[in-house]
Amino acid sequence: MEMNTKKNDQAILREVALQLCEEIRKEKGVRLFSQCWGCVKFSKNDPAKMCFSGSDYRGCKLVNYRFDQGRST
Repeated sequence: MEMNTKKNDQAILREVALQLCEEIRKEKGVRLFSQCWGCVKFSKNDPAKMCFSGSDYRGCKLVNYRFDQGRST
């Protein structure tokens, strides 16, 4: 699976980014030293501190990929 990491102009709504993040963590699990593990550990599950947070909620490559896949289908 190749992930497109180029910056997309379309922002993701906060609620959508949070939902996608939760889906990804449920599917993949939060394995030790994975991207999700680090995000959850250091943010302490505070969405404002998670990787996806920011002005356009495109800080997490996993959330971005899932969002972009959903739009293209």
